[in-house]
Amino acid sequence: MTIKTKLSLGLGFLFLIIFALAAFCSNHVGKLAKETDNILRNNYNSLVYSRDMFSALDDMKNSISSFVFNSSDTGIKSDYYHKLFESGRAMFETNLKSENNNITEIDEKETVERLNRDYEMFLKLCLQMKNGVNGNLVYFNDFLPACEKLKESINSIYNINMQAVVRKSQMVKQDAASFFHSMAVIAIFCVLLALGYFWYFPLYISTSFGYLSQRIRNLLKNMGIAFDINTRDEAFIILQAINLIENKWGVKNEDKGRAA
Repeated sequence: MTIKTKLSLGLGFLFLIIFALAAFCSNHVGKLAKETDNILRNNYNSLVYSRDMFSALDDMKNSISSFVFNSSDTGIKSDYYHKLFESGRAMFETNLKSENNNITEIDEKETVERLNRDYEMFLKLCLQMKNGVNGNLVYFNDFLPACEKLKESINSIYNINMQAVVRKSQMVKQDAASFFHSMAVIAIFCVLLALGYFWYFPLYISTSFGYLSQRIRNLLKNMGIAFDINTRDEAFIILQAINLIENKWGVKNEDKGRAA
């Protein structure tokens, strides 16, 4: 095997170590990124939907309270509460629909189904009082309890997804810790291999050239040819020894002949 081939194999070995380390890191970083994205994309969306439903519910409740206790108000104030109720209803139903399409956790489906039922009852009471049917009586006996029940359902969805975020965050932290431990082990192993290569290969090259330079020194000495070059460059010693032999024996250098 030529020195060129051995050098190529040695450098290829180092590149293989670097490639394996980079592939391992990329794979695990991608996995962590995917897990984090799942937390943000699914559970975070449900938290946003819950927050918006709370806000919309407050708007609807305030509007109904105005209809019940300030039924004599007309004009701009009355129009404002009508628009507030409709905008709150639209926001609530939009986020409720989004939440129905974003069920990802255990028990979340049952909680969302309960939320749908509670909202249907709440909306029915809202429309009844908005039309002025038994306003005060329905408000205290049915509307307020229905509103609190609806809030509890929304809060249950919020808690389910918040707990999922905490749980998945802990899992991601554990995966990250495991990744760093694995990374440390593999990095140490690769560094040891690289150090072994850096120790062995230069030693192999220097030993080979050192052996050749010493042999040629001994050869010249046995032939009675004076050779005194003080340098540690084995390749230079071999080259000078060859030139000395050529000059001593009159051997024609083919490279010089072609150059001439």
